[in-house]
Amino acid sequence: MEVAGSLVGGGPRWQRVRQIARVAAIGTGATAAAAVATGGVLIGQARQARRTIPMAEAPPPRCDGLYGARLPGPAITMVVLGDSSAAGYGVHRRRETPGALLATGLSRRLQRPVRLHRFAVVGAISAVLRHQVDAALECQPDIAVILIGGNDITNRTPHTLAVRYQVDAVRRLRAVGCEVVVGTCPDLGAIRPIQPPLRWLARRWSRQLAAAQTVAVVEAGGWTVSLGDLLGPRFAAEPTRMFAWDRFHPSAEGYAVAAAALLPTVLSALGAAQERRAAPARDEGVRSLPEAAQEAARHAGTEVSGVQVRGRDRGPGGRWAQLRRRAFFGVGAVAPSGPATDSPTVEGLA
Repeated sequence: MEVAGSLVGGGPRWQRVRQIARVAAIGTGATAAAAVATGGVLIGQARQARRTIPMAEAPPPRCDGLYGARLPGPAITMVVLGDSSAAGYGVHRRRETPGALLATGLSRRLQRPVRLHRFAVVGAISAVLRHQVDAALECQPDIAVILIGGNDITNRTPHTLAVRYQVDAVRRLRAVGCEVVVGTCPDLGAIRPIQPPLRWLARRWSRQLAAAQTVAVVEAGGWTVSLGDLLGPRFAAEPTRMFAWDRFHPSAEGYAVAAAALLPTVLSALGAAQERRAAPARDEGVRSLPEAAQEAARHAGTEVSGVQVRGRDRGPGGRWAQLRRRAFFGVGAVAPSGPATDSPTVEGLA
């Protein structure tokens, strides 16, 4: 994700903040004067956020390589696509990036080597996914993890357009037999430097996009995990610990929490689920996909996947979907039973 120069930037994008605020106010029946006042407040909030959140400086560390190289069997090829949250911006060591955390966890759980290729880049919006998929397909991936959406919110990309690019990415990957897990748009309303009322609008836009992503991805044959408010109360209770130095991207510990939420779904998508369920939540179970998407957008860490009911994919409300709340797997604290290693064999890097 990248805030500076978009939601909190200047120029044409700055004008969009004013326009969106005006439309939102008028849409709720406010007067023109209230609309102007709301726009002024949002511009002031955006300026404050711009002063608080630094610009992206150095790229995140590369994490490509072979994880668990000494383990037996053919390597599983995993690709990571998306924006800075997928690339691991905010950490300084390879092993702290989401890709490395997932590859390490997957290798340990399956006792097989995992070959990781990261194509995610800082600042990417959903339109960039087509280029990332082009490169990923050359690797003949078995599993793809996509984290994207924050920059679509800050750049005010129409949800329908952002989702269209995501659906195209999922379908292209599924067409070659690659399983796809998408971490849906995080709740930008959880970012401390963004203050109300801008925070409220950011939360609303984030949840709307997350729900739209869920419907589209599951319809296209993928799996989703809602990242929501960056996965729970720990981020709200310990912001200095769970967020990086820029107070916007997750810290190493924050990425570990996100990876721990994604790993069970990655295993399930590969047909190697290792159930470790907590007590079933009241909102788990089967329902229509639109209902499941709305529920997942409100509750971080919720997995949504397609399911059949009595041999049918669809019911009166549309496609059937399964909601699950899996217990998180510790991606960095699992003791390997074989000669696996936490450090990858890094290819093509100094």
